[in-house]
Amino acid sequence: MSGVGRGSLARLWAVMLKEFVQLRRDRLTFAMMIGVPLMQLMLFGFAINSDPKRLPTVVVAQEHTVYTRSLVAALENSGYFRVVATTADARVADAALADGSAQFAFTVPAGFARELQRGARPALLVEADATDPSATGNAITALQTLASTAFAHDLVGVLAPQAPPAAPFEWVIQRRYNPEGITHYNIVPGLMGVILTMTMIMMTALGVTREVERGTMENLLATPVQPIEVMVGKIAPYIVIGYVQVAVILVAARHLFAVPFVGPLHVLMAGTLVFMVANLTVGITISSVARNQTQAMQMTFFFFLPSMLLSGFMFPFRGMPGWAQVLGEGLPLTHFLRLVRAVMLKGADFGGIAAHVGPLALFTAIVLAIGLKRFRRTLD
Repeated sequence: MSGVGRGSLARLWAVMLKEFVQLRRDRLTFAMMIGVPLMQLMLFGFAINSDPKRLPTVVVAQEHTVYTRSLVAALENSGYFRVVATTADARVADAALADGSAQFAFTVPAGFARELQRGARPALLVEADATDPSATGNAITALQTLASTAFAHDLVGVLAPQAPPAAPFEWVIQRRYNPEGITHYNIVPGLMGVILTMTMIMMTALGVTREVERGTMENLLATPVQPIEVMVGKIAPYIVIGYVQVAVILVAARHLFAVPFVGPLHVLMAGTLVFMVANLTVGITISSVARNQTQAMQMTFFFFLPSMLLSGFMFPFRGMPGWAQVLGEGLPLTHFLRLVRAVMLKGADFGGIAAHVGPLALFTAIVLAIGLKRFRRTLD
């Protein structure tokens, strides 16, 4: 009896050994303990970059001269701009900025070369998609240097008085969709996608796994219900909850943060529905793999972490390396962030969000097929 109240290294070792054995049996938890730190190390070490380079740029050239060619070369040599198109039609640049395929548009007006040679310091229009101010800030700063160096090799001889140190022309910078560079305009709409991702996946995964743990799923199996009916029945209530969350976020965005809402509300609601279904199918799939609620929570976090980091919510999407962008393109949150910002800040209609809804629908179909197959096997 004297040894009961005192500590024992043998008993302590036995408890520790028992815990290691339990960890070895719970392979998913052990894999998460190793996998999550490695994933964080890889993402933060290699994928995250707050200074994006080679941003897609459209040049609207209303005249083609040696100065236009020098400007294009200077933009690309800066490292911040990648000219993807040169056109004489300003509508092409407007469309590229609206659908997100271009981050910048430079307009070289007619008569620019003549004004430059006369020393009149002509203006060049720069339009930037400023929905994410952090993605364009450093590139806009780099323009100040380009103004003095872009035509250094052209303004020689009799044109030498127009060469640096005096900048031979000036930039007229127009920040589209977010003229004042307000961070709330970018973060608050993005929070809608982050919150829906977290709650839709977590609630569904935990809800189904909880029924399996409590044994109530056996009562469901005794009925003639089909796997697809179970999945739809589990998903539908959370869609209603999701729309309640969307309503709360939109009211807060309008009245607390003064975020503009330019586009049609029904377009955003339709795109949100596809996004919610995509996340709910992930939750159902996780529940068909997890054996308990702890595992379901761990797997939810394993999906949520890369969604946060690779979607463009926390860091500029175009600042990531190519392999990280490929991974990010496969995540529903990436496309929903583009969708919600396009509707709220750019006024996009159904045609404007089609390019974002398509990947969401494809993701939903693939995950639904996997989840349905796994769920049918679980029911059997």
